[in-house]
Amino acid sequence: MRWISALSQRPSLEAAVKEVVEQAQDSLRASPDLGLVFISSAFASDYSRLMPLLQEQLCLPALIGCGAGGVVGMNFKHQAQEIEGEPALSLMLGHLPGVEVHPFHLSVDDLPDLDSPPDQWVELIGVKPEDQPQFILLVDPYFGQINDFLQGLDYAYPGSVKVGGLASTGVTGGTTGVFCGSRLYSEEIVGLALRGNIVIETIVAQGCRPIGRPYRVTQGERNIVLEVETQGEDSDLETASSSGVSVRLSPLEALQDLIQELSEEDRQLAQHSLFIGIVRDEFKQKLEPGDFLVRNLIGVDPRAGAIAIGDRVRPGQRIQFHLRDSRTSAEDLELLMERYQRQASSSPQRMTDAAALMFSCLGRGEGLYGEPNFDSGLFRQYFNIPLSGCFCNGEIGPVGKATFLHGYTSVFGICRPRSN
Repeated sequence: MRWISALSQRPSLEAAVKEVVEQAQDSLRASPDLGLVFISSAFASDYSRLMPLLQEQLCLPALIGCGAGGVVGMNFKHQAQEIEGEPALSLMLGHLPGVEVHPFHLSVDDLPDLDSPPDQWVELIGVKPEDQPQFILLVDPYFGQINDFLQGLDYAYPGSVKVGGLASTGVTGGTTGVFCGSRLYSEEIVGLALRGNIVIETIVAQGCRPIGRPYRVTQGERNIVLEVETQGEDSDLETASSSGVSVRLSPLEALQDLIQELSEEDRQLAQHSLFIGIVRDEFKQKLEPGDFLVRNLIGVDPRAGAIAIGDRVRPGQRIQFHLRDSRTSAEDLELLMERYQRQASSSPQRMTDAAALMFSCLGRGEGLYGEPNFDSGLFRQYFNIPLSGCFCNGEIGPVGKATFLHGYTSVFGICRPRSN
């Protein structure tokens, strides 16, 4: 297995395509089995010309891509680089012996309803679940049922990893699009199902840190949390700590108690960067970063003391308030990198012949960190493998055993031989 990532900043599409193809072919020195292309929205008027130009020079059996407000790739110095808001083209090629590559594209009208059996989803994708396919997904942001699609895909392929992102535009908006084969598609999903000697492992950095204590939801309806409880040993209430019983309170009361405990800096941060983390593994007692699905705090009802969050919630789930800023985002990513590196070091061949895809939120990058190439540069400090990707309108990656659409997140998909 061999991978190569190439990047061009030529302002002409023809020149950019020629440069990345020549770089990639010279370095790969083998016939490519798949290609992934990420093109800056600065080229939006030329989107329809991209795939014919690439296929003319590469003749790839499987090629997908998307337009984005920023792209990620390896420059001629073999350094990872994030190009935001300027013309850029990133191309990753893979030579994958022992791997079958199945490209597909789908519209909303193609999707079975969520009550359909998994066989209908399998028929739609065209790959058997027992083959343990690994999925790379690129989605037009105007595709209206992305969460239903991810839920259906998890239902049909529960043991498969799914990574990807939503196409994006620059700060001024404009055309979006996803690519498959030789065509540009709008309002569709394009994807690759990879089966055989390949596995995708993930790092999902949601960029938040938990504050306060976890609470268990005792009353909730759809995305509204009406009441929570805290165990006596976790509570700062004198009556609870002495009796050991749980204390029930409204989410707003829990939030008001928490705000009182925060430092002045965190209080200021909580005014605009407060989120909710939903624990994914109800049996895990000691919670760590990566154990939460982070969702937006949408609103508060002062009369009922309820809060609304950006996901469904049910009684029995544990939740915890979170904060996000650039320092927290950096620390969260580094912690997850270190954890994955420890796992990889237990198998010395694990990262041999590997490559990575990076799908990062438009809200990260230089605007968050105040410096370019932060997430990609940090990744390369830990893993010296080819990297390609883009800045997204939403990022796709697993938390626990389910796949979610995230925001403000960097998702890394590490592709490597299964036998390593």
